[in-house]
Amino acid sequence: MMNTIIKRVGTIYIPVENPELASKWYQEKLGAVENFRNDDKAILDFANQSFFLVKSKKGEKAIFQDHNGNEHFLMTFEVDGMEQLKKLHSLLAEKGVSVGKIEDRGHPGNNFVFYDLDGNKFDVWSELSPIFKEKYLINQ
Repeated sequence: MMNTIIKRVGTIYIPVENPELASKWYQEKLGAVENFRNDDKAILDFANQSFFLVKSKKGEKAIFQDHNGNEHFLMTFEVDGMEQLKKLHSLLAEKGVSVGKIEDRGHPGNNFVFYDLDGNKFDVWSELSPIFKEKYLINQ
């Protein structure tokens, strides 16, 4: 069956103007680990993923507009519960990261958005996926 062939998302590509500056930002603000960098890209590990910060044209962003014209993020990071969501929100704000307010969107848990150095928009959710919790034996 097709649904058993693809196992995970291995790499995510994020457009950045300056891979060196962006890499430093991700390391300082999000705790990423840089594995490789040249003039074209930086390769980082964090959030159980590999992220390529790809040198792009000025103004390129990993954002799209929904059918109502609202700016939308491409991915949601997960944390383990409301306390962790509040802690990350505070830490990012203290580090000068542009963060939105914690909000209830009408589904389990709460979310907030934040922006990186290049204006890429990301979401954070207070709920870990059950499969992730089970695989990594994270106690509830």
